[in-house]
Amino acid sequence: MASLEEIRETRLKKLEIIKASGMNPFPIETNRDFDLTTIKQNFEKLSKDNKEIGKKITLAGRVMAIRGQGAILFVPLFDGTDTFQSVFKKDSIDEKMFKLFSDAADIGDIISVQGELFTTQKGENSLMVSSWTMLAKSLRPLPEKWSGLQDIEERFRKRFLDTLMSEEVRERFVIRSKMVTAIRGILDRSGYLEVETPQLQPLAGGTNAIPFETHHNALDIDLYLRIAPELYLKKLLIGGFSKVYEIGRNFRNEGIDVTHNPEFTMLEFYEAYSTASKQMDFVESLVRETVETVCETTKIPRDEIEIDFSRPFVRISYKDLVEKDAGFDPVTANLETVTAKAEKLGLKIEASDSKERIIDNIYKKVSRAHIIEPTFITDYPVDMLPLAKRSEKDSSVVDAFQLVIGGMELVKAFSELNDPIDQRARFNKEEANAKAGDSEAQPNDLEYVEALEYGMPPAGGVGIGIDRLAMLLTNTKNIKEVIFFPTMRPRD
Repeated sequence: MASLEEIRETRLKKLEIIKASGMNPFPIETNRDFDLTTIKQNFEKLSKDNKEIGKKITLAGRVMAIRGQGAILFVPLFDGTDTFQSVFKKDSIDEKMFKLFSDAADIGDIISVQGELFTTQKGENSLMVSSWTMLAKSLRPLPEKWSGLQDIEERFRKRFLDTLMSEEVRERFVIRSKMVTAIRGILDRSGYLEVETPQLQPLAGGTNAIPFETHHNALDIDLYLRIAPELYLKKLLIGGFSKVYEIGRNFRNEGIDVTHNPEFTMLEFYEAYSTASKQMDFVESLVRETVETVCETTKIPRDEIEIDFSRPFVRISYKDLVEKDAGFDPVTANLETVTAKAEKLGLKIEASDSKERIIDNIYKKVSRAHIIEPTFITDYPVDMLPLAKRSEKDSSVVDAFQLVIGGMELVKAFSELNDPIDQRARFNKEEANAKAGDSEAQPNDLEYVEALEYGMPPAGGVGIGIDRLAMLLTNTKNIKEVIFFPTMRPRD
């Protein structure tokens, strides 16, 4: 078997053959009359018109195979919309053009073909080629059609080949795109205004995470890639906008696993004069409608089971869930009890870990992974969510919820803290955690506290992980499968 370099050298020689024939192997113009989906869907009408008018039809696409030999070649083309067969027959095309194709064309080349529509003896709708033109000469071979890219990491590094060779992978990203479109439609219809907030921020706030740092030369200041748009979106509530949302990239300098990528897509939306409890119903309807619109059903597979979104979502408090699965009350348990349980479960504990972080790691181990049906988890301990408002029924917890489906956290939401005095105290607690070594503690954002002092309406805010929702809708287990170009370690 020839090496990649030998194949490339051969194709470079073929490139010179094309140039020597007077054909430009990389022309500017593409002359085509229809995309291949249109040809396939309207073949009978276009074939009839083709014969009546006598006008030849021009198509374009990538050569996906070259079958046959001698006087006839069958060449399926793919243009990103569909695949359609072209036929090169020696007595239907200029002899020099036929020889040029035989000598210089390869699988992977992008060409245009001109000719007449017809149906083969085997009943396959095709185009009989009378002339052809090279549009882009491929210098590297495509992966073998049936085995494709076997190296999983190579699939992620060379996603363009992964999508080119696999209809299943292409469809996965089509589903993701339809999902985002459906969500936008729901929010727009519900009166939300789509906005954009800075991705370069002087403080990395809005959640607990380690940021990426950078430096702006002209201003000579350090900046951070945003970890969340939350604080800026809430400033817009202060500024008089009642319902806002943003779908955009966040960046967190954290580990990579099957549900985490350092660069990911989040939806966050905020409604003035609302609460987390009220928004829970909206989130349930949004997720249900999105599933039904994109999947055309309310039932989707997850491994060997089926998740039915037509049923009401389960609702359970964080306290009840942890008590049931871990055996202690997350609100009243002391650090020793929590630490002992974590050690018994084999969980790693960092010296800087707060009690709340250890509890959350326990919850993720004993509870979250086993929640398959859509489940709202409510009422988290105050210190777990420093930007959330305390519950008026129980000041030890905040009015908040998460939505877990298929063992994944998809949604986090809470009634937004709008008391600037309480917010300052919570930031001070976070600052103390940072000094104790907590690298994910939130910064003490005094500008945000100042903004709150002008008055922010009571509000509910929701964050939805777009990548994880796409994982759910495509029944995939690795976040890299739904991100076009995931973060990867470069090969040596």
